[in-house]
Amino acid sequence: MRRWIAHLDMDAFFASVELLRYPELRGAPVVVGGGARHQPQRQADGTCRFARLRDYAGRGVVTTATYEARAFGVHSGLGLMKAAALAPDAVLLPTDFDEYKRMSRMFKRTVLKHVPQIEDRGIDEIYIDLSDVAGAQDGDADDPNAGVRAIARRIQQDVQASTGLSCSIGLSPNKLLSKICSDMEKPHGLTLITEADVPARIWPLPARRINGIGPKANARLESLGIRTIGELAAAQPHWLIEHFGRSYGAWLHAAANAHDERPLSYARDPKSVSRETTFERDLHARHDRAELGLIFTRLCERLAADLQRRGVAAKSIGVKLRQDDFRILTRELTLEHATADAATIRRQAGLCLKRMPLERRFRLLGVRAGHLLPAADARTGPGEDEAPQLSLPF
Repeated sequence: MRRWIAHLDMDAFFASVELLRYPELRGAPVVVGGGARHQPQRQADGTCRFARLRDYAGRGVVTTATYEARAFGVHSGLGLMKAAALAPDAVLLPTDFDEYKRMSRMFKRTVLKHVPQIEDRGIDEIYIDLSDVAGAQDGDADDPNAGVRAIARRIQQDVQASTGLSCSIGLSPNKLLSKICSDMEKPHGLTLITEADVPARIWPLPARRINGIGPKANARLESLGIRTIGELAAAQPHWLIEHFGRSYGAWLHAAANAHDERPLSYARDPKSVSRETTFERDLHARHDRAELGLIFTRLCERLAADLQRRGVAAKSIGVKLRQDDFRILTRELTLEHATADAATIRRQAGLCLKRMPLERRFRLLGVRAGHLLPAADARTGPGEDEAPQLSLPF
């Protein structure tokens, strides 16, 4: 029986969700990544007034962009000021993660109508094992893989019908290849690759297309004269091990030759839950104490709501800061009793802040709940809700 693994990736997910709300923006360059002040303003005639990238000032980054904006060179992670220089007339929309999570749950529920399990890889992508699905092994003389192709197409069409959003699916014998395939014919693509197709369709691609080869490893490969997956596949394993170490060098050779036997992981219980926000300008614990206090409280309230919605409680609380020099600081406390209470989370997170150097300005603040337990097993101890004696930074 042939193994068939599908990687389903939603197309420009956050931007596509926003286009459901603002269909008048279809076909226009749209960038998602602004703050609340970039919320569209509804006019008296029913139309919306949208913020434009050219008017942006701050330190934010692009969360995602429509394909029309990507044509100008705008991509996720790019600074919004740099994006404004590339596409000044692009519409700028604020992020709405609550809505994106709602739509994420919707598309995953739709897929689960077709298969018993999925491997959840984040808000906009999943892996699916289609090997045992009825009809997946069917084919004919014209298309030996017609059966699994039809199943993938049905899933794709059902996702669009139920959410109004398009997705792209990569089909292959393993996760590594399928991840590459799902990006080959976007948007609304369906790409099927077998082992026999690897030399012609995979090896000419840049080595960085392999999930697991990051910018540093890719730069090192290029310095060694390796730019394509095919060139990497042809390299001697001992040579790669010599340059990249035993584990990573061996993996590079296997990945380039499309060898990947990893099973799908169906663990659904998260080990931690977090909430974080990036500021439009760098803030300081002392000079911006009031503003940070409101932001910090809201993050803790949203984190508590996430825990309560999942039916879990946290035995540890942590804080994350990204300073203006881009250094990341973290601190974590283990609690005597697990909690999902917003006030308790805020106090414990505040105690984490007391253990952090706060002399520099910072651009990101996050709160994390870890060591999760089912809420039914959590116990609230006496005195847990008493206010700490220490004065907290904000």
